[in-house]
Amino acid sequence: MSSTEVQTERIVAPARNILGSLRLPGDKSISHRYALLGGLAAGKSRFTNFSSGADCASSLACVEALGAKVTRTAEAIEVEGVGGVFTPSSNPLDCGNSGSTMRMLAGLLAPQQGSFTLIGDASLTRRPMERVRKPLSQMGAEIELTEGHAPVTIHGKALKAMDYTTPVPSAQVKSAVLFAGLQAEGTTIVREAVRTRDHSELALRAFGAQVERTLESVSIVGGQKLQAIEAAVPGDMSSAAFFLCAAALFPQSNLIFDGLGMNPTRATLLDVLTALGAHIGVLNLEDKHGELVGTVQVNAPADGLTGTTISGALAAQLIDELPVISAIAPYTKNGIRIRDAKELRVKESDRIALVAKNLRAMGAEVEEFEDGLDVPGGQKLRGAVIDAGGDHRIAMAFSVAALRAEGETVIRGAESAAISFPEFFDLLDRVAER
Repeated sequence: MSSTEVQTERIVAPARNILGSLRLPGDKSISHRYALLGGLAAGKSRFTNFSSGADCASSLACVEALGAKVTRTAEAIEVEGVGGVFTPSSNPLDCGNSGSTMRMLAGLLAPQQGSFTLIGDASLTRRPMERVRKPLSQMGAEIELTEGHAPVTIHGKALKAMDYTTPVPSAQVKSAVLFAGLQAEGTTIVREAVRTRDHSELALRAFGAQVERTLESVSIVGGQKLQAIEAAVPGDMSSAAFFLCAAALFPQSNLIFDGLGMNPTRATLLDVLTALGAHIGVLNLEDKHGELVGTVQVNAPADGLTGTTISGALAAQLIDELPVISAIAPYTKNGIRIRDAKELRVKESDRIALVAKNLRAMGAEVEEFEDGLDVPGGQKLRGAVIDAGGDHRIAMAFSVAALRAEGETVIRGAESAAISFPEFFDLLDRVAER
């Protein structure tokens, strides 16, 4: 949060139940990729249900500054692409709070002619960028960082393909390498021990690129051209996570999501909630530009949620959902144990530390580890003042925890929810029966 922004507070009162139906704003991860690839492609792309979050607006603003024409209407976002050649901007490209924008855009720009500087807000400037610079440099890119962080200055030049194994699971790093590989000489291969979300591969195919996928790798041939598409962005599973977890807390709940993205690399939360005892039903599954979209119904178990351990590949797949899973852990019978999630410490905030701090503020016992948390079950939480730390997922996660707490909870820094989900509090009020 910049020094000019005003921190706002939101009071969340306890709820008696969660009932209703929701159609959520477009998936943030898919919206980023459609904006960036639409900006590079030839022709005019049209996207309905594009994410309303500030992060995805940053991606649109960046491609606009690079020569794409972006038209925003109430019905859709239209992006007239540059046909493969971006125009360097005389001003730095402002990525706001969006690590997705900065890391993936670095991959798109590294093979382009000219110099480009990427900047962000105070939070983004603290996030690690060496993980993107290193593989792109191995392809021949010239990228300057400031002590491993933004500003990121890219001096574009011709790149050579490479065979790269990601040291830590990261869809953003994989995407940056693939986007550079699209414009490099030869065939670029990215190998990952833990399969991360595959929206970039699916989006590249949707825009006409040939991408090959095996169980452990993805490859792309350089020199391919992208063509504009028309697409409806599915509802965001990471946004749905807060409502899914909220519904799982109330024995009489019944919540339905229409048009929800059901990409297998993103729907792991449904498996975890099922393991905890929640009843999840999936209906009307369709394929749209390679992305699965369906209707999802959730009901809580009559005798409450059980408990679970999340570690290894599962922790990587659930990295965005771990804050809200941790926030509801005290209400489970046996608690939730999280390990292998050190990546949480270098997100918009140190999410492990903030989750522990805020759970303790609500009266919970919690043990913090370098790579996770132990949150015992069978606890009662009380309303408290929550420090969101400028982090949208912390603000929303503890709004969910507040629904079962005794007394009102104050979310300090509630405005941060707008980074990914401006409608969050209105939709929460709609389905929370009080």
